[in-house]
This record gives sequence, structure tokens and C-alpha cells, in this order.
Amino acid sequence: MKPPGIVVVGSSNTDMILRLPRIPRPGETLLGGEYLTAAGGKGANQAVAAARAGGQVTFVARVGTDSLGDQAVAGFCRERINVDFLRRDPKCPSGVALIFVSAAGENSIGVAPGANGRLAVADVRRARQAIAEADVLLVQLEVPLPVVLAAVAMAHAAGTPVILNPAPAQKLPADLLRRVDVLTPNESEASLLTGVKVKDVAGAGRAARKLRAQGVGTVIVTLGAKGALLVTGEGEVLVPSFPVEPLDTTAAGDVFNGALAVALGRGHSLVESVRFACAAAALSVTRLGAQPSAPRRGAIQRLLGQSRKQA
Repeated sequence: MKPPGIVVVGSSNTDMILRLPRIPRPGETLLGGEYLTAAGGKGANQAVAAARAGGQVTFVARVGTDSLGDQAVAGFCRERINVDFLRRDPKCPSGVALIFVSAAGENSIGVAPGANGRLAVADVRRARQAIAEADVLLVQLEVPLPVVLAAVAMAHAAGTPVILNPAPAQKLPADLLRRVDVLTPNESEASLLTGVKVKDVAGAGRAARKLRAQGVGTVIVTLGAKGALLVTGEGEVLVPSFPVEPLDTTAAGDVFNGALAVALGRGHSLVESVRFACAAAALSVTRLGAQPSAPRRGAIQRLLGQSRKQA
């Protein structure tokens, strides 16, 4: 079977990660343990996750002409990601994220967008044909909103299904939501988008129904260890996660979205696709770092197979 074509429009960062006993409080200094750098950025994470899950990925982004940009591009090429529409910006450094990871696997992140903030509508227009020919367009919100609006409009006009991961959370225009086929907020993002407090599955359902009333075709609220709630016009399905020992939850949502795009691009059902994405995300939290944590397709399938045998 031909790999599904996935176009990802989004950010690329270098993550600087420090493991700590817990996340520091304001004004507090904690001595940490392991420090490392890893490739990150929501767009890049999702592109790598999709490529490892079996997609043929094209990435539309900007990085600087600095050494961090060199490393990012080299990494994409190793993953066989098409970088024909990745711009090198001589006027701005590559994006950087500073990440604290607690002993419990939770994280706190600050981002300096750098070249990500200069991704332009013109950059997306250059990729118009690739978007039109793709099986799925996957976008997030770490790049300027006009870029996201332009990419989604192009995909919608061409009949290319759109997955929007609304992160980092922000209010979104109604015209954008009406053009989104699959929206994938987490609990806090669903709360911000709807005003509904999402603290459990019931709250996630209320928020998802409100988003569908605004024109979104399908809503998938990711719920961490509880799995993901799939809400369509036909009803609601809670797809459970897979029991694992978490090491680092950084990029779990990105891995979920990249894997989801591949499964949907292959023509799998929504439930099957969400289950595939949950398995990928579960594997990712057992590893440290953003892109390094994204599992290969074979590992995802093995976890799915083990789960079926135990059922």
C-alpha cells in the first residue's frame, strides 16, 4: 500500500530539557539532574511522528540559517521528510524551547519562536499543489494564525481533509473551525475554546458537542492516561489509552496527531485511527524528549497486537 501523503504546516524548535524532582514554583530555584537537547517544535514533532508512523511527509516551516537550523534540516532529511518548502531565514534565529520535566513525567515549557514567527502566507502558497494532492493536512498554532488560515483554506478548497491541533490554546475564528474536518484539543484547549470546564469525560463531551455546533466535523479530545474521546454526529466513543510508566509527556499530543493523520490517510475508521494514535502516544511518554520519543510504525503495531491478545 502506498504511504499516505501528509502535509504538515508548523513550527520547528530545538528543545533544551532539564529533569527536576518537580516543576519549580515562581521565584524558586531547583537543582536538576539530567540535561539534554533534542529536536522539537509542534509542527516538526508531528511531521516526524507521521513519518515514523508510515506517512510520506512534506513539512512547510521556517528555521534560521544558524547551527540549530542546520541540525533541524539534517534531522528531517534522516526521517525522509520532504523539505522542499522549508525556508531558511537569514534574519531570525531558529526557535528554541526551554522544558522542565518532573520526576512524575509532567512538563512546563517556554518557547522563543524565532523564525517560526516569520512563517508567511507566501510560504504556504508555494506548497499549494502539495496540499491539494495530500491525503491529510495537519496544522497547529505555533506559527502565525494567518498562515494556518491560508493553509486550511487551500486544503478545504481542494478537498484535502484537515486536522487542526489547536495548540497552544487560543480563540479561533468561526470560519476556520467550519473548514476543519478533525479538531484535536486536549482538556485545557477544549476548555478555552468553548468556556466549558473540562475535568472529566463528561466535560469533554460537552465541550466537543459545542465545538461541533460551531461547524467542526469531528472532535477528538485527548485525555492523557484516560485515552481520547471521539465525538461525531453519530455519537461519542471513549478510546482508552494503554497502561505505561510515564517518563516524559513532552510531545505526546504531537505524536498522537502525527499518528492520527497517517491512520486517517490510510483510510482507517475514526475509531481505528484514534486507537492507533493512542498507542503511539502511550509509547512516546516512556521516552525522554520530543522527536526522539516518536515511535516507529512497527512498535505501534506491536503494542496494538499485544493489547488485542490481552483483551
